[in-house]
Amino acid sequence: MRILHILNDIRELGNGIVNVAIDLACLAAKAGHEVAVVSAGGEYEKLLSIYGVKHYQLNQDRKPLNILKAAVGYQIIVKDFQPDIVHAHMMTGLVLARILRGGFKYALVSTVHNEFQRSSILMGFAERVIAVSQSVAESMAQRGVPKSKLRVICNGTLGSPRNRTLSEYPPLALQHPAIVTVAGMYTRKGIAELISAFEQIASDFPQAHLYIVGGGPDRKSFEEQAKATLFGERIHFEGFQSEPQRYLLSSEIFVLASHKDPCPLVISEAREAGCAIIGSDVDGIPEALDNGEAGILVPAKNSNALAKVLGELLRDSNALNIWKRKASQNLDRLSATRVSQETLALYGELLDSYPISSRAPSGATSA
Repeated sequence: MRILHILNDIRELGNGIVNVAIDLACLAAKAGHEVAVVSAGGEYEKLLSIYGVKHYQLNQDRKPLNILKAAVGYQIIVKDFQPDIVHAHMMTGLVLARILRGGFKYALVSTVHNEFQRSSILMGFAERVIAVSQSVAESMAQRGVPKSKLRVICNGTLGSPRNRTLSEYPPLALQHPAIVTVAGMYTRKGIAELISAFEQIASDFPQAHLYIVGGGPDRKSFEEQAKATLFGERIHFEGFQSEPQRYLLSSEIFVLASHKDPCPLVISEAREAGCAIIGSDVDGIPEALDNGEAGILVPAKNSNALAKVLGELLRDSNALNIWKRKASQNLDRLSATRVSQETLALYGELLDSYPISSRAPSGATSA
């Protein structure tokens, strides 16, 4: 198969959408397929080159003049690569691939990550729509995407070509007991509730420290919230880290207090690292935690419930160790290889259903 992935950029900034696309591209190339990526570029270009994945530069910024340039550029790319499958991971790429298909007979696949965004409904214009969790699939179906198009392929990142093996990461020297979250600095990630919960339990556990790993636009407000507590010196803002595994390996408890989260990749990494995990009972988080078998689920936007569970784990070392052990079990389904295999199978299923050859004839143009 000739597979073309299209997304806005391939920067190494902790964006789960980018990370999934890079994994799929590299692993499909490793499996013997011809693969290319279309984007505005970024740090992952080097990794793609190592795996033999071709990269086409295309700026998809949504300014009117640039969109016209992107449309011309996309047609040139498709004519050159002649894909069997175009896999769109973001809205702009999906729109370009759908509108400009013209005489090219490729099959169009999309992956829906952030289904809570209103624009995500446009991803339903693909022939097959991958939902990264059952929760996302149900939401998209309720919004009008035909169930016949939808396929659930849950996220998994273990064994990713982007990462080293876990044993190669040197743990950090953190203050213990260490509580960590790895998340973008957005309100929807529940950072405010986590800080509030830590404030509630901090006096009872004077040795505990909270490490907040990630960058984003709301960081300043979270820092101000932390400074306003009596325990600001024990709340550490670490910024974006390219190797969050070092924090996970050094922490007793991992928390993901999101208000919304389709299927966070970091859950699989926290499980592999052997953290006891607390997650919000929303969207794809329960699925990533084996519906509560691999981590403790708490209501979203509820700092009191989160504080209660944090206190229970910090107070009871036996319970803490039990949840660490539970998190480390049943990890095979969280592998990037499984995600790649299921995605390749979906491509094959889609091409088998095409009555016409998916390859455009030589010299074909998009009219």
